[in-house]
Amino acid sequence: MRIGYGWDSHAFKSGVPLKIGGLALDHPEGLSGHSDGDVLLHAITDALLGAVAAGDIGSFFPPGDARWKDANSAIFLETALEEVFHAGYAISNVDTTLVLAAPKIGPIAERLRENVAMLLHLEPNCVGIKAKTPEGLNQDHVAIAHAVVLLEKLDNSGPALEMAAAVDSPTSVEDVVRKLLDDPAPIPSPIPARKPIFNTEDIS
Repeated sequence: MRIGYGWDSHAFKSGVPLKIGGLALDHPEGLSGHSDGDVLLHAITDALLGAVAAGDIGSFFPPGDARWKDANSAIFLETALEEVFHAGYAISNVDTTLVLAAPKIGPIAERLRENVAMLLHLEPNCVGIKAKTPEGLNQDHVAIAHAVVLLEKLDNSGPALEMAAAVDSPTSVEDVVRKLLDDPAPIPSPIPARKPIFNTEDIS
């Protein structure tokens, strides 16, 4: 397994839309930055790249490059996911913390979690979204994001890696597909429902 940590910050700025976690949020100010300023996706991207020692977001998307002006940060995230996959890993879970005075994250935390999970190709229960206010830090006009990711090594004999290794050879790809069709993976037995240890009818 590998662990990655990412951190990012952007100041609020008038006249630009606010995007956090890939969502457009209703707020008088947005976050300044060369791209769309999505502080949460930037932190997750750096965490993923760091976990596989692939550099950081700036080495892939330099802020001085006009191609990334106002770019959707989901592009950065997808690139980091490709680096993780090609390094032979898959995401186990992601945990994040946003630090900002406004807007309030609590009411939209579930939407954020679902959208970030979708962008990462994960189930929502594999993504943590938390928020804190910057009390006493004199950072009320800044948004900060921290992200931690846990990666798990993929099975080198798995069909996904076989397909990736064969992507440049049509014949090899056909062989992998034929193998999957001829010898499909066994379907795991369903996990039996667990009986609650408390009375679910009693909410007192």
